[in-house]
Amino acid sequence: MTEVVPLADALDDSRFGAKATGLGAAARAGLPIPAGVALSGTIVDAIAAGDEQAIEQCMAAARPLTGPLAVRSSAADEDGADASFAGQHLTLLNVPSVDDLSAAVREIWWSANSDSAITYRQRVGLFQQPSVGVVVQSLLDPDVAGVMFTQNPINQADERLIEASWGLGEIVVAGRVIPDTFRIDRDGTVLERTPGVKKIAIRAAANGGTVEEAIAPERIEELCLDDAQLAQLDALARRTDEVYGPARDIEFAFAGGQLYLLQCRAITRAGSSPRPNASVTNRQAEIIERVPFFANMSARDIEGIAALFKERRFAPGETITKEGAGGAAFFVIESGEATVSIGGRQRATLTSGDYFGEIALIDEGARSATVAASSDLVCFGLTYWEFRPLVQHNATIAWNLLQTLATRLRAAQEHQAE
Repeated sequence: MTEVVPLADALDDSRFGAKATGLGAAARAGLPIPAGVALSGTIVDAIAAGDEQAIEQCMAAARPLTGPLAVRSSAADEDGADASFAGQHLTLLNVPSVDDLSAAVREIWWSANSDSAITYRQRVGLFQQPSVGVVVQSLLDPDVAGVMFTQNPINQADERLIEASWGLGEIVVAGRVIPDTFRIDRDGTVLERTPGVKKIAIRAAANGGTVEEAIAPERIEELCLDDAQLAQLDALARRTDEVYGPARDIEFAFAGGQLYLLQCRAITRAGSSPRPNASVTNRQAEIIERVPFFANMSARDIEGIAALFKERRFAPGETITKEGAGGAAFFVIESGEATVSIGGRQRATLTSGDYFGEIALIDEGARSATVAASSDLVCFGLTYWEFRPLVQHNATIAWNLLQTLATRLRAAQEHQAE
């Protein structure tokens, strides 16, 4: 049985993983994907163990691919509707050649067997040894890349939601910039074009790996997708609906004037009941406990809530939220300082234990202020997709949130009366 196949021949999830078989379906349907091959979990295990025959088979199959490579995990239970291993399983971009492929495959195998990945499996009820397939493709050098949801994941509206930025799309997936946001109705009408703040791009480095590249000032808030490109994305969404079904999470790139599909998976449903996570630090739980929304909760509940937060770091001067832009995350500051500006005027300074971003998550409206790091800043962030079910399924949090907002409203009314 062949353990390395062209993507079009990847048919079995249990052998090659969901990512590979999803791309295989795209290849068979004629959707535009970069050339590539799929490695089964069996051969990935063998490569990780140093099996020379397996390594040679892998290199021979990948040798026809041109240029540097993109190497991604494709576990059997990865990227389903109930769990996403984004941030757990490794993606390696700009692997220089097939001679470096076996080392890259070993790194991906270890990422799927790391402490954080195993802990995540426990949390989502998938505590079993993973079968880790791998996808190897020719690496694109995109002008623009990003993600597209064929159904709005925030409010489930029947529309496309697109986030995009300059360069490789990993900068959007990793949340390193505030991307441009677009919404397209099912009839193809563009409903929204909101520029982000795109100060950096991720590009392929000359000697392998990636580097950050500063964006020219005039392009930082310039929309990175034009109407013709949005029309192509809408057409791609229609085709993926036909091939995969509705409610898909798509990664895409425009390179050399052509649109490519990089990944297509089911939109992950947010969990309703947080569970304790072994990787939660005492400091993280302590910071989260100081937020008024989470007052009067048990230590176990606090630990479970803290497990949903992800650490994010910002450099001095980096914009975290932009006034008027859409909101997708709530932040609590662990260390450092940030400034709050409204209408270009500084209104407040935030420090350790302060929080921001909850208003836009509640009313699904635009950010009411710009928040920027004034020093090295470390935050714990919670996305909308985790914040909303957390409130919906926990009456104590909902009541605390209501009291906090009522206190703010009363203070604003008293200030206005004065």
